[in-house]
Amino acid sequence: MKEEDSINEKSKLLTIGQFAALHGINKKTLMWYDEIGLFQPTVINPDNGYRCYNYYQSPLLETILLLRELDVSITEIQDFMQNRSAEKMKTLLEEKIAALDLQIMHLKAVRKTLCSHQQDMDTLLHIDLSEISLVEKEERCLVTVDIDKNTTFEKEVELITAETAKYQLGRLHHASYGSMLPIDSLQKGHFDDYAKLFIEIPFLQQQRGLHIQPGGTYIRAFYKGGWDGIPLRYREILEYAHNHKLSLSGFSYEKGINETVIERVEDYIIQIEIPVHCSEEMD
Repeated sequence: MKEEDSINEKSKLLTIGQFAALHGINKKTLMWYDEIGLFQPTVINPDNGYRCYNYYQSPLLETILLLRELDVSITEIQDFMQNRSAEKMKTLLEEKIAALDLQIMHLKAVRKTLCSHQQDMDTLLHIDLSEISLVEKEERCLVTVDIDKNTTFEKEVELITAETAKYQLGRLHHASYGSMLPIDSLQKGHFDDYAKLFIEIPFLQQQRGLHIQPGGTYIRAFYKGGWDGIPLRYREILEYAHNHKLSLSGFSYEKGINETVIERVEDYIIQIEIPVHCSEEMD
């Protein structure tokens, strides 16, 4: 096709239905854009009032549709269309790209949280409550708050709320929560001497003030029942470590894995994970 013929073809008028179909939208959208003065047809047939468009209007419409997809308000788009420039377009796109990046980061965090919950459910379906095993874990960055035996539940809630607010979580379910028991306390038989609460926030970057949960080998065990039975489970873990010549280090990390699917506290299952390394000699 000759260039002149191509230009003539693109200059041909399209009905509102044809132009809407070309851009994958409803023709009522074009009618509304026309009514509010945002995007108007090339001509309007004086005999029947039909709106007609040409191909050269497509880039302009696609710009409007892109901005709408980015949740730019009609008022903002109208202002831009009346004062179009490369500089204004660049600024507008930079703002929306930054907002989109935040949204993508949020969605990735939500996905990571959902995957964590999915993994917990898979564990529940195959769990052996009597089993004590060794697992490999990757390093994690945790937000922590200090507690002791005298810290009330109300105070714990206050501390958690204040700390999560710093990271703009939005919802509590966007993070995982648990307790930390120092190994020194555990080995002395002080099984209720919790020192910290931890918050695992998806995609949290390493920075000053965060607790680094080390990567490596961990003892993993589960406990179900009232809190008064936890000491017995910890004694079993200590015996397992002794028999397998394993040294415990750092903290025991506890978290519930079935809060969303139980109604009774008695059915609550705690996952216990403790960093270990092989000992040269048994105690």
